[in-house]
Amino acid sequence: MTVSIPDVGFDLMGSPYLLLNLFLMALLAGLVLALLADSYIDREHKRNILVILLLTFSLILQTVLEYRISAGMPQPFLRTVVSIYGYCVRPVLVVLVFYIIADGKKTLPAWILTGINAIVYLTALFSPVAFRITQNNVFRRGPLGFTCHVVTALLLANLVCLTVRKYGRVRWQDAVIPIFNSAIIVASVVLDYIAAQNHPVSCLNIAIVISCALYYIWIHLQFVREHERSLQAEQRIQIMMTQIQPHFLYNTIATFKALCRKDPERAAELADKFGIYLRQNLDSLGVTGNIPFQKELEHTRLYTEIEMVRFENIRVEYDIADDDFSLPPLTLQPMVENAIRHGVRSRSDGLVRVIVRRRENCHEIVVADNGIGFDPNALESADSGHIGIRNVRERIEQMCSGMLILESKVGEGTTATIRIPAKGVTA
Repeated sequence: MTVSIPDVGFDLMGSPYLLLNLFLMALLAGLVLALLADSYIDREHKRNILVILLLTFSLILQTVLEYRISAGMPQPFLRTVVSIYGYCVRPVLVVLVFYIIADGKKTLPAWILTGINAIVYLTALFSPVAFRITQNNVFRRGPLGFTCHVVTALLLANLVCLTVRKYGRVRWQDAVIPIFNSAIIVASVVLDYIAAQNHPVSCLNIAIVISCALYYIWIHLQFVREHERSLQAEQRIQIMMTQIQPHFLYNTIATFKALCRKDPERAAELADKFGIYLRQNLDSLGVTGNIPFQKELEHTRLYTEIEMVRFENIRVEYDIADDDFSLPPLTLQPMVENAIRHGVRSRSDGLVRVIVRRRENCHEIVVADNGIGFDPNALESADSGHIGIRNVRERIEQMCSGMLILESKVGEGTTATIRIPAKGVTA
């Protein structure tokens, strides 16, 4: 195929092409600055993306330089070298994206393909098998002139398959951007081929710059999501630690010791309950969604039975008329624990009541006590003593769009009301 060079009647440096190239370069520079300032993306991925951006920048310069050479005095050798660079680098960009999608796993075959592609185009220095530039500055494609297109197509197809396999079954939205990028790159190659003329701006370069921007946004969101999962894991650990306070452990062990002397059978029963309680706390760390209310109620009963052995002056009563719904783990138990620890322990006849009812639009859980009460307005400024309440409120709001309402009067007691929407609850 022979591509003739049109007689350009305007100066590149004064044309709209310059503005478009400058815009593309400015966008790449902005991505580099954003990448360097990004605190979510790790060093390895930053380095990989930075290489992609720099190679893309060099491809823009390569396109402009090749255009200037083709439009000026014939320089077949220089134009050949510049063209070889473009054909060799483009598949490399796709391979580098493999490191984004699959963390660089199994990239050896892809590098072998890019190596073969580079060898094919390097033959242009001494053979027309890939392409050649005539003395009249005319580009002639050889029998292997489409090697870059074929190799890139194979790499893109593999990239799409890898993306679908990795993200399609888990979170299909994560596969959209890589697939979209592959599609616009293929479309840009087709458009450049249909145009069949040499321009200082190629559709492929524009598509690659757009893909760089989208890939940066995509990987940033991936790391933000991973960071959020880490924070949730830390929060679950923090929640668990608020449920297993050191004094609770020490006092329960002391209760074992006392019971072993006067009532060994009851001590063994308490030990069994305490072991189940600890295991359920640990199991809650691996739960990312909501759990059935029956399971949370069972965990709460274990805790209160242990506490009523230790403190004979307290009672816990249950009035459960609705249990067919889900809620975040460690939701009811911390509220009952808070009522016992900060409310009724100091009462000679402490009472905690757990009431569950189905309302018109929600499932309502009420934890009421006749304890010493506190000032609800001072809750946000309180120390770690009420961290369990804040954690419960945040998780109810975020995980099932529910709410926690606290009503308390000093000297009279506290009522905590949890409302879980009857519809749209995440199980």
